Amino acid sequence: MRCEGFPFEAGPDARVLVLGSMPGIASLRAGQYYAHPRNAFWPIVFSLWEAPLAADYAQRLAFARAHRIALWDAAHTCEREGSLDADMRRAEPNDFDGLMALAPGIRTVLCNGAASHAIVMRSGFPARYGLRVLRMPSTSPAHTMPFEQKRAAWRVLREAAEEGEA
Repeated sequence: MRCEGFPFEAGPDARVLVLGSMPGIASLRAGQYYAHPRNAFWPIVFSLWEAPLAADYAQRLAFARAHRIALWDAAHTCEREGSLDADMRRAEPNDFDGLMALAPGIRTVLCNGAASHAIVMRSGFPARYGLRVLRMPSTSPAHTMPFEQKRAAWRVLREAAEEGEA
């Protein structure tokens, strides 16, 4: 099955870009980033700022923008049956140059899992802009790391978003 990702979610003052690989079936059906109820992404993000988790997707996106977090996926399109990154074939990278033109303050890219990292590194985009790239543990429920370990690793998200603040 041919899958196509979502448009990026980024404000012009974004400092950190979180890249998934390609939305899973639950996210594609909902039209939302990280929509699977057991995906730890949104609980981690809100917990990093000690904020209650917003149930409304628009509020979640507003929270990310307010904290200078951009969301996108490494692949614009791919072929995949199911939701597993291991099943992705013929992944076409997103237009990262276009994103950087709209959000030039991005300095850090956090790849949500190995597939995202592989696509990004093959694209060469981080080197063109001198970006720091970190491969993060996947927030997917398929990655069986305990929540607190994932959260500890993802603390770098807040650090990157607040980098340079007085």
